[in-house]
Amino acid sequence: MSSGAGVPDGIVETYGDALEQALDGVDPQAPLWCFGDQLGPAVHGLPQHADREVVLVESSAVLRRRRYHRQKLHLLLSGMRHLDDELGDRATYHRTATYREALEKVGRPVVVHEPTSWSALEFVETLRDEGLVAAVLPTTTFARPKAEFAAWAGTGSSFTMETFYRNQRTRFEVLMEGDSPVGGKWNLDHDNRQPPPKRARTLGVAEPWFPDEDAIDEAVRADLDAMALDTVGSDGPRRFAVTADEARAALRRFVDERLDPFGPYEDAVLAGDWTMAHSLLSVPQNLGVLHPLEAVTAAEQAYHDGTARLNSVEGFVRQVLGWREYIWHLYWHFGKGYHRNNTLGAEKKLPRWWTELDGDAVTAACLSHTLNEVRDRGWVHHIPRLMILGNHALQRGYRPSELSEWFTTSFVDGFAWVMPPNVVGMSQHADGGRLATKPYASGGAYLNRMTDHCGDCAFDPKVRVGEKACPFTAGYWQFVHRHQDLLRANQRTARAVASMDRLKDLEAVLEQEHGRRDF
Repeated sequence: MSSGAGVPDGIVETYGDALEQALDGVDPQAPLWCFGDQLGPAVHGLPQHADREVVLVESSAVLRRRRYHRQKLHLLLSGMRHLDDELGDRATYHRTATYREALEKVGRPVVVHEPTSWSALEFVETLRDEGLVAAVLPTTTFARPKAEFAAWAGTGSSFTMETFYRNQRTRFEVLMEGDSPVGGKWNLDHDNRQPPPKRARTLGVAEPWFPDEDAIDEAVRADLDAMALDTVGSDGPRRFAVTADEARAALRRFVDERLDPFGPYEDAVLAGDWTMAHSLLSVPQNLGVLHPLEAVTAAEQAYHDGTARLNSVEGFVRQVLGWREYIWHLYWHFGKGYHRNNTLGAEKKLPRWWTELDGDAVTAACLSHTLNEVRDRGWVHHIPRLMILGNHALQRGYRPSELSEWFTTSFVDGFAWVMPPNVVGMSQHADGGRLATKPYASGGAYLNRMTDHCGDCAFDPKVRVGEKACPFTAGYWQFVHRHQDLLRANQRTARAVASMDRLKDLEAVLEQEHGRRDF
């Protein structure tokens, strides 16, 4: 599984030349500074760092910079402190106000891998100019190097995920038979869109792996209490892996007991089953303790072993080697001002009940439940994110940059690179179609089919006007009307405008939704 020191196979070969070039002339014992999302062996376990002390910095200024979810901060600090404990004498842990203060205490220049945001990269380059950083190395926590993607993408400004995904499968020889995909098809989405089982409260699959909290977690919780930070969300037990060993245990449980049923129901939602058959691996991946190639290799082996069906394995590979890597590279390719895109002119501020995660202030069952799930865990899977939260925000015209920042700070797996393409591009269609070919707007019929929320809701997904009018159904037609020129010109959405033109109660819908304040 690894090439030594826990480094996943292929990493040294993929990044070796670029690392050696960046380290040319640098002291081989210069300390390695690891950010809080660079905590895995794909960073500190590289042979190029064998003789280096590892520097970890807990900056109080960073913790106070934004209003983060309480559990997000716990996971970050727990991951950093667990790595410090794991590395023993090799690591030095600094608790300072700023990163600069800690690096000045180190007393000699450090090496560091490129951080995962534009602002952090610019900061690191400033530190290099000041002599506190000796070398900035390529990011090694993703399968494909940024330079390789740039060469593949060229000067193009718009790409399809499907093209990239197929190239990834070929490049890394995942689920391939020669030059062809295993099973003869690249995309098995049609097998992975089943609604939730009728009258079921849960999917009935084995529980995911959950960590046992330890003394480090106890200390993190006490320290966060003492800091009295302005956070959102509830405190709660740690639910996600934060070390390489924990991540492998979580991966193993998923592959052995949950991967097979994952695919068919990956888009389904049950109110009583927050995990469904999802892997819960986004946090350890985004902390850098689980490498994507390690995850997809394990899933592919399950298919070859006959323990997981092909459509489930393909769906997982698509998420990890396809979408996640696509989002990472587009964050850099689109440039640092991308989050300010607002093609649809959406300018409404997020409501207070939204920013406070107050689902109890909302009537719509799906929206209320989802906000409370974010409050209680800082996590919901991709369909509540896209088709409940994102869909509502798109219909109501919330400002995309504010929404992207909210997702970044309120979700435990949200990082600066993750949310702008996902939110601004995919969810809000605010980039003019550079990432997605159409807006992801839908009425209540989709939610009624793919979730179990509508049955007990005060609103009716079939009703557009009146006391029981579903805010998603009525809001959808308001959205189509507001952007009808854009939608009419897109062959994927032109039918929606034609359907709107046939509504006999359109004026009543528009009047109702214009004045709607309660959802």
